[in-house]
Amino acid sequence: MKILGTVLAASSMLALIAPVFAAEPDGLVLPPGFHATVVGDLGNAVRHIAVRDNNTLYVSTQRPAKDAADAGIIALHLGKDHKIDGQPQHFSQVDNGTSIVFHDGALYASSADAIYRFKISGKELVPTASPETIVSNVPGRSAVAFDPKGGMYVAVRSSGNFCVDPKAPKDATPVGLNPCPDMNSRAGIWKFDGAKTGQKFQDGEHFAWGIRDMNALAWKPGVGLYMLHYGRDDSTKTWPNLIPTADEKNIADEMFLVGKDTDFGWPYTYWDLAKKQRIKSPEYGGDGKTVVTDIKYAVPVAAFTAHVAPQDITFYAGGQFPAAYRGGAFIPFHGSGGPDADQDLGFSVGFVPVDKTGKAGTPKVFIDGFDGGKENRSGRKAAFRPSSVAVAPDGSLYVADSQKGRIWRVTYGNK
Repeated sequence: MKILGTVLAASSMLALIAPVFAAEPDGLVLPPGFHATVVGDLGNAVRHIAVRDNNTLYVSTQRPAKDAADAGIIALHLGKDHKIDGQPQHFSQVDNGTSIVFHDGALYASSADAIYRFKISGKELVPTASPETIVSNVPGRSAVAFDPKGGMYVAVRSSGNFCVDPKAPKDATPVGLNPCPDMNSRAGIWKFDGAKTGQKFQDGEHFAWGIRDMNALAWKPGVGLYMLHYGRDDSTKTWPNLIPTADEKNIADEMFLVGKDTDFGWPYTYWDLAKKQRIKSPEYGGDGKTVVTDIKYAVPVAAFTAHVAPQDITFYAGGQFPAAYRGGAFIPFHGSGGPDADQDLGFSVGFVPVDKTGKAGTPKVFIDGFDGGKENRSGRKAAFRPSSVAVAPDGSLYVADSQKGRIWRVTYGNK
């Protein structure tokens, strides 16, 4: 049964910028009562983080390091001051960086073509047991999440920005392949048994489809699976007569509540943030205005301006933050990766309230200031780009950056 969300009335979740209240490290701006401290720096290969307990973090790397000793997963022990205590410990060669998560006491991590499980015994920081392959033959980088019964959901991005004939002349107007071959092999979510080793990607249950690109997948207890994906890029460049620049900025990055057989709409459609409607893609006969009324396509529970790049999602299950944050979603917006300063509203950590029924409230900025100034709002200039978030058992929130590999710990009150 397909689960459809409710569109938020807000035209942009990131329009609410918190005012400056107190000096925070690195120029970060947080709501009143919240405070950030620097845990440490690990270098620019850092991508996602997972919390084992209040004293232990694990970090996935985005790409192989030049020195093999610095590749793979990084294990961190934190001292009483919540800063890195001793040398970071590197292990394995799993370096894709898209997903790292604890489930049933074990650490799961994705590579470019597989999902691995690391069993960690007792208080050991680095696992001594060899990694187990849970799923192999994954056709691209993937994100991973678990349901309460041990079902493992693996989301895989599409093969490109559009789904057009690669053999077509370069000077020809792109025409979309119909059906798009990605719909059978990638660009979707597959379900597996998270406890079973030796599975092939082809063994999985094809659960949902229509993803352009994504890194953010998480299960909200009592509700279900949520995902955020990137909207299509370069529509103005490809179809300048149909999609002006102002319209491309409204080709949304979207947040969905995922049900069985959910269709997120790529590549045939996209969500227009200003119109709050699903629009037919130009390569499939659209003109930037043609509304798609077919109910088979899911409606996002939240939508954001183009290029904010939602990199991760975690639901707050702690008790430290005020009640208004409990059960809601923290989302690091990585921001545009282009060379030029853009006025997109990424480079922040957003918050979307989500109630017990799964209904999303009005989104807002939770942490701002990572870019170091509006003129630095691009992937090459920004001081920091938030890439991952994770909640600790004590209710604090960890935030990781991909520019310098900096990690911050966010607390409320005197924690």
